[in-house]
Parts: sequence; C-alpha cells; structure tokens
Amino acid sequence: MNNENFYDVLGVSETATQDEIKKTYRKLAKENHPDIGGNEDIFKKISSAYDVLGDEQKRQQYDQQRKNPFGGNMNFHDMFNNMFRNSQQTNHRPTHTTNITINVGTIDSYKGNKQTLTFKRQTSCVPCNGTGGEKKVCNFCNGSGITLRQFGSGGFVQIVQTPCETCQGKGSFLVNPCFLCSGVGSKPEMKTLDINLPHGVDNGQFFRLNGMGDFKNGVYGDLIVRVDLKPQNGFNKVDNHLVYNAFMSIDDLKLGSINIPHPDGEINIKLPKNIDTSIPLRIKFKGFKLDTVGDLILNQYVKYKRD
Repeated sequence: MNNENFYDVLGVSETATQDEIKKTYRKLAKENHPDIGGNEDIFKKISSAYDVLGDEQKRQQYDQQRKNPFGGNMNFHDMFNNMFRNSQQTNHRPTHTTNITINVGTIDSYKGNKQTLTFKRQTSCVPCNGTGGEKKVCNFCNGSGITLRQFGSGGFVQIVQTPCETCQGKGSFLVNPCFLCSGVGSKPEMKTLDINLPHGVDNGQFFRLNGMGDFKNGVYGDLIVRVDLKPQNGFNKVDNHLVYNAFMSIDDLKLGSINIPHPDGEINIKLPKNIDTSIPLRIKFKGFKLDTVGDLILNQYVKYKRD
C-alpha cells in the first residue's frame, strides 16, 4: 500500500464528507491534469488517493488499517492461509534437488560425447500414486500446514508464521498407509539416462536436469550433476588448452617428428632441432574452442631402454 497519507494528498481532513472529498478531487484533478500542463506524477497520486477515499467501503478499510495495521475485522489466519495456498498454486517448480557427481574424461569433454548416468533415486509409489495412502485434512490448520502466532498488542503487533504442530506442517494425517511404501509415498529405483556433454565441459561445472531428481512432496525434484574432469589417454585440460604428455623414443628423436592422437584426428608434429624436455611445445589453435581458442601443449618425455 502507498505509505503517503491519502488525506494529506487531497488536502482534506479525516472527518471530511464524501461530497467534500469529491469536490476537492475535481478541483485538484483539473489543476494538475497532464493535458493542460499539469504534473503527471501529482495527478496519479491524487487519482490513487481519491480511488480509496472516494469509496466509502475502501475508505473505512483504509482508516482501520491506518489506526492499527493489524486491527479491524481482518482474519489473519484466513489471510495468511490464502497467501500460502496461492503461493503453492503459482509456484510449480520443485524446491528440492538430488545431487550426483560424474567422472568425465578430457577427450569426452573435447568431443562432447554422450555420457550415460546411472544413479539411485526415489520414485513415486505406484499403488498409492505417491500419496502414501489415505489421508485426512488437518482441522487445526485447514490443510495449509501452517499456523499463525500473534505477539504484542495495540499498534505493535507481530504475526509469526510457523509449521502446524498438530500435523507437523504436512496439512493432513495419514489414516491408511500404503501397503508397499508404508506411507512414505516413494520407493527407491536405479535410474539410467543419457546426456550430451557440451564441448569443453570443465571440472566443477554443474548441470541441472529438470524433474530427474527424487520424488518428494508429490513432485519430482531436479537432478544436479557435478562434473569431475579426469585425464584421459594422456590428455588433460588446462583453461582452454589441451595438454598432452608425449613420450618420445630414440627413434622419434632421430626421425625428428612424432604423431599425436589428437581428438580431431592424428597430427604429425615436427620436433625442433634442439630438444629441451624441460620446455613444452605449443601448437597454436589446437585446443578447446570456447570463448577463445586454446592451444595444444605437449609435455616432452624421453623414454628408452638401455641395452
């Protein structure tokens, strides 16, 4: 509600008659109408004030609320219960999630391969359709699952919303539990599904799969998948760069080149004349193609067997 005093906006007393309020509004509206150069914001305030004070019923409610914001004939229990029910009706997204971690190889990340997930979750019980069995609405909270407590008196009143102690916030009682789930409404299952990894998925990244989590409170929650990136076939990911541990033999050094099993296809890399294994080789633009294109970095290792 507007915090301004509507009586002050119109410039009338709180005991003004409806005729006085009407006459004053017409005068102010004419003086401040935007079509004749008046201030539009002031005109809107005047109109809002008259919308309330010009109606006897709205004016009475307004006066009651100004004298005591929590007074009058308001039924707070009904008011908050209605608010609670409205929020339940308009908010359909699940509030609970199921979290799992999957291992993803560096090559799988580069190629954006398909990943198969197998995890345990709670699914809706079939015999009771996820209800847990026959229920009875709690008479104390009228099925809302909440109760209201009032503290203070006069103009200083605080209303606190708490879970209903009678039904523990559930809004109902279980009178005939389901024989299969014993009233829980769900049972465990092993769920398998495939996801396509995006190119360059990184360690610690999360995916949200709607409706693939546990069944709870009559709805399926979302599945949160966390990625644990692992080295794969000698490749690793560092920022946007693709890093490969290249083990070279004496023959490779004599030949002057090595073959790298790049995820896009094998590439042949010519070795520099002066071999220094403490310095990695860098092949431009052969890394991950994200916001910027990374490089292929080769860590050089020499591996040979003495006779």
